[in-house]
Amino acid sequence: MKGKRIVNRAARHLGLLALGAVFAAQAADMAPDALVKSTVDEVLSVIKQNKDKQTLHDLAEKRVVQHFDFQAMTRLAIGRPWRDASPTQQKALENAFRSLLVSTYTTALSQSTNTNQTVEVKPVQIKPSQDDVTVKTLVKEPGRQPITIDYRMSKESSGWKVYDVVVENLSLVTNYRSSFNAEINRNGIDGLIKLLEAKNKQLAET
Repeated sequence: MKGKRIVNRAARHLGLLALGAVFAAQAADMAPDALVKSTVDEVLSVIKQNKDKQTLHDLAEKRVVQHFDFQAMTRLAIGRPWRDASPTQQKALENAFRSLLVSTYTTALSQSTNTNQTVEVKPVQIKPSQDDVTVKTLVKEPGRQPITIDYRMSKESSGWKVYDVVVENLSLVTNYRSSFNAEINRNGIDGLIKLLEAKNKQLAET
């Protein structure tokens, strides 16, 4: 899946799912660019000391999920068939897609050998009524071309939430859409749910 390759690339460059190392009450009051900056810096610090896969997975589950709108991400990744899914199917898709992203990310991050990276977060000018922004970041590593990773975020009552990650102009959610739709065309919504759950089980066993 192209989407998985984007997750792997973003994880290797410390981008995707790097939001979450701050407490929810604090994050609710932070500007989106400040949130990205503080948490990326902390994740950079953490993985230099610990790359145990289970530790990283637990960190993602406990601290990351609250800063991502996985329902919106899943809805965008599924596209038009989302409207035909029942509420039960929609929830199952959301849970499976969330697990896939977190598992793929932590696996890639635990295997990363990059320890000298820096992340430049571009300032965002936000109007008082604005509730949707893109936080642009530039991941730098000695001897390599910088990598752009942008976070598309929307403002909710609990703070800013990520609903898409764009790596080098490639959208994570839309790049999953073609493979998801192909599976839905073959085996329906339930077929996609079973496929994602099987993949998550495989990832959990590796």
